[in-house]
Amino acid sequence: MSRGRLVVISAPSGVGKTTICKQLLAAHPDWRFSVSVTTRPPRFDETNGKDYTFISSEQFDRYITDGKFAEWESVHGHRYGTLRTVLENVLDKGEALLLEVDVKGGVNIKRQFPDDTIAVFLDPPDLETLVQRLKDRGTESQAVMEKRLARIPEEQAYKKDYDYVVVNDDLERAVNAVEKIIMEVK
Repeated sequence: MSRGRLVVISAPSGVGKTTICKQLLAAHPDWRFSVSVTTRPPRFDETNGKDYTFISSEQFDRYITDGKFAEWESVHGHRYGTLRTVLENVLDKGEALLLEVDVKGGVNIKRQFPDDTIAVFLDPPDLETLVQRLKDRGTESQAVMEKRLARIPEEQAYKKDYDYVVVNDDLERAVNAVEKIIMEVK
């Protein structure tokens, strides 16, 4: 049996990584999705265990101490992590796993699993479009949105560490581009 593949999808907030991942998974029900662990509260349309696994800060601390995370990061005041056992099980079974993670987390996964990871960085067409997407999403206060926007230059500095960069200027075109990358290397 061949070894599996980890497909990392990362982007600054509001670029469309969640939307693109959902469309890819709808089109390919055989693809698996890594459910990240987080300390942030769920948004109105999120389901525990499906979109994220929502846990307390204390439990997150225990997971860190116990070495359960392949990677974890603090992003906008909340912590997010990827369980090591999930990645190892998928690779051992020869399956493909789609991971929607922050840019630092994506680089960390690629460093730990260099031969098994394809990393795709999603870029906004421009800052104005990104600001509008964040406003349209309506899930953050102005202060949180400003924090997210201030972090973009730092996040984009990681772009060079990714295998592919896809500009999300048109959702259908971006989904097709990411799908093509995955199909070619799967």
